[in-house]
Amino acid sequence: MERNPAYTAFSHLLLSGTLVHEASFSEMQQQYGITVHPHLVMVVSVDRYPDLAKEKHLHWKIEMGQKLIAAIHNAVTAPFLTAWIEEGVLALLLELSPEPYSADEKAARIARDIQRAADAMHIAVSIGIGTYYDDPYMLQHSYEEARKSMVDRFFQGNRMIFQFEKKKSAARTGQNYLFLKEKIEKERIELLARVRIADVEGTIVMLQVILEDLVQANQYKVDMFKSEVVDLVMMVSRLVLESGFSAETILSENAHFIQDLYQTIRYDKFIQKVCDYVRQLTEQAAFTQMAGVSPVVRQAIRYIKENLQERLSLDEIAQYCCLSKYHLSHLFKKEVGSTVVDFLNKVRIEKALYYLETTDLTIQQIASEVGFQDANYFSRMFKKYMQHSPKEHRLARLC
Repeated sequence: MERNPAYTAFSHLLLSGTLVHEASFSEMQQQYGITVHPHLVMVVSVDRYPDLAKEKHLHWKIEMGQKLIAAIHNAVTAPFLTAWIEEGVLALLLELSPEPYSADEKAARIARDIQRAADAMHIAVSIGIGTYYDDPYMLQHSYEEARKSMVDRFFQGNRMIFQFEKKKSAARTGQNYLFLKEKIEKERIELLARVRIADVEGTIVMLQVILEDLVQANQYKVDMFKSEVVDLVMMVSRLVLESGFSAETILSENAHFIQDLYQTIRYDKFIQKVCDYVRQLTEQAAFTQMAGVSPVVRQAIRYIKENLQERLSLDEIAQYCCLSKYHLSHLFKKEVGSTVVDFLNKVRIEKALYYLETTDLTIQQIASEVGFQDANYFSRMFKKYMQHSPKEHRLARLC
């Protein structure tokens, strides 16, 4: 199957809309020796291509491209042109006669035929279908629509076919939406409070809950969902910076992370990347506390942070670490510089500080959020460690 470079060049002129600067469509057809008159663009994307291509040699990528082109030739009887638009993604420019079916129906049939032919080549593909246009100068819009239609692939998985629809944006209103936004705001505060105390596992658990709620709140609109997730990660980054970690390192990592995240086309991969990165950030915040302590003391610290709201006792923490409470107390005091109970109270107070500084919750509510069953006891402990009351701290922040 011979590939004609002139066909590819002509296709790119149509896809980019730059044909208008060269000559008329018919003149360019004659110049390139092309008889095809495309009306519609499909975007054919190899599923999971970045994973499949990882560490593969050039000859594998060439073979993959040749197989996909062969599958399209086997499946499509209508005149067409093709052009690679990025690795693993091909634009198919089709000439279609709407008879005997509508253009949309015919395009959907062709897309299914391509999938079956690709399956025979052991290649799974998803396909986006743009709008049919009589005017070849509108083909750029069909291409953009085909790409835009595939945004839903983010949530729906592989071997999908998407046809572009001009939809009116639905207003995000109603009791359910408002409930979700309030819930997410509470979860966001709890997430950041956990980052503040460097509770790594607790942070990831809360992050996964928020991500699921953000999907629902944004009604599966990918761009809006991704934007809110990036904002959330930046909040985490700022807290880590405040803990004294290198600003240059964090900012550089953020830039690479965001670029990679926006290019991620699968929801499960997206979630995994977000969780891995937030874990990395939170572990950096925990590093200063964990540095120089033995594995068993590190285990005790993790357990304290992950169970902060529970009625924790020294006996319970020691049992979790498989030590006697006397041995744990000795090691903890030696390595951390404070008793286990003292450390527990300090972590609770540190978490309470974030709630005092960022929310309007009552003292009783904050006490409960951080694991103190009694608001008066919380106030006494707060004053012991901070030299002023929770109320005075909140007022000082407002002044």
